[in-house]
Amino acid sequence: MNAITRRLETAADTQALGEEIGRTLTAGDLVILDGPLGAGKTTFTQGLARGLQVKGRVTSPTFVIAREHRSLVGGPTLIHVDLYRLLDEDATGTTDPLGALDSLDLDTDLTHAVVVAEWGGGIVEQIAARCLKVSFDRETAVLEDPNSEARLISWEWLS
Repeated sequence: MNAITRRLETAADTQALGEEIGRTLTAGDLVILDGPLGAGKTTFTQGLARGLQVKGRVTSPTFVIAREHRSLVGGPTLIHVDLYRLLDEDATGTTDPLGALDSLDLDTDLTHAVVVAEWGGGIVEQIAARCLKVSFDRETAVLEDPNSEARLISWEWLS
């Protein structure tokens, strides 16, 4: 499958796309968010959370490494993780993201959750046989118009 790309002008547009995609996700799905600081990864995840209908305010997982958001409607839990920090904090010195996720002592079995990992680019193959990779580009629009707040967001299922 080829990547789909949308130009999103505002944070609300980014959340709306996240919500649209969130409605399609099911337990066991892994979403990798790849893009620079401030590109909209957490804003997108806020929309995913709305689409999944989970509770709790979605904020960046940078300082807590992972946040768990339970479903309001009997659907999958959302686990929002900062993969870069998680691997950086892994005391074993390995680069095993799945092992590091398991070590978080989450209340939810990962197969019953949707896992959204920020900063996951480049290690997708180590985590799962299939995942949704979402890439954030905030430079292209700014090159065209220095006052632009637009982002180009591309996504595709990798297997």
